[in-house]
Amino acid sequence: MRRERSNLAVIENPAFSKKIQPEKSKRLKLLQVLQTTLALDHLLSLFSEEIQQWLPHDGFRYRNKKFSLEISGGKPSVHSCNYTLTLDDELLGELTVFRRKRFSDGELKKLENLLGNLVYPLRNALMYYQALESAYTDPLTRLYNRTALNDAFQREWKLAQRQRQPLSLLALDIDYFKKINDTYGHAAGDTALVKIADILKQTVRASDLIFRHGGEEFLVLLNNTGIEGAKLLAERIRKAIAAKDCSDIDPNLAITTSIGVASLNHPEETPEQLLKRADDALYRAKRNGRNQVMAG
Repeated sequence: MRRERSNLAVIENPAFSKKIQPEKSKRLKLLQVLQTTLALDHLLSLFSEEIQQWLPHDGFRYRNKKFSLEISGGKPSVHSCNYTLTLDDELLGELTVFRRKRFSDGELKKLENLLGNLVYPLRNALMYYQALESAYTDPLTRLYNRTALNDAFQREWKLAQRQRQPLSLLALDIDYFKKINDTYGHAAGDTALVKIADILKQTVRASDLIFRHGGEEFLVLLNNTGIEGAKLLAERIRKAIAAKDCSDIDPNLAITTSIGVASLNHPEETPEQLLKRADDALYRAKRNGRNQVMAG
């Protein structure tokens, strides 16, 4: 009986009701805001902005090892709290929140409750990201594929025009790739492709975009890079590939590449024209003896 009277008193207490309604309204608004996007970086930024009213902080960092993702906003600071996010035993990643002032136990408890509003939108955003990755990623090399190239090329070309910055392209082809397949089998050919992809990832800048254009051909899109810088990078890539250990395929096998280089000549040049010049330079390199860099 006492419990019933206590519940009744709480429900009918006007002061308590007025106090709890704004809190529910704010939580509802948070949920509505988080449901407006499937883009991971935008979702996490929105969450950070919205929870400032409950938990003032300086920045955040999100990591997901499964997808090799790291997204951050604001700036790191002296104090931090870290949470592993899961939903139905599915690991969604780790979120770290930073600020200059130490977090109180009450604030940490409040953050834990707020994270409950994030997990479902986060899982949806990760599913969307995975779908995009499948559509735009080559399954063998884990590089961007030809579909991704079309969108990225247009975007980088427009950016170069708008900011009046140079834009360069490397077209790279494995020498005598058919012979590798015919001699050692297609599994060995796949191994060679993965080796080339790994070297490209290790050699180019984080801002450069690498694509498997088809078969044994790769493209590297270099933003804010002129012809001389592009030629230097191409030569560095060529030497790294020639020096790669291929003893797991055959102790006597050495893989080499031919590379064509081109840079935007004038603002009116289209992405298609730039690609054709890089391809033309590549074929000249192959005709002239392979294992070399040619500029177009």
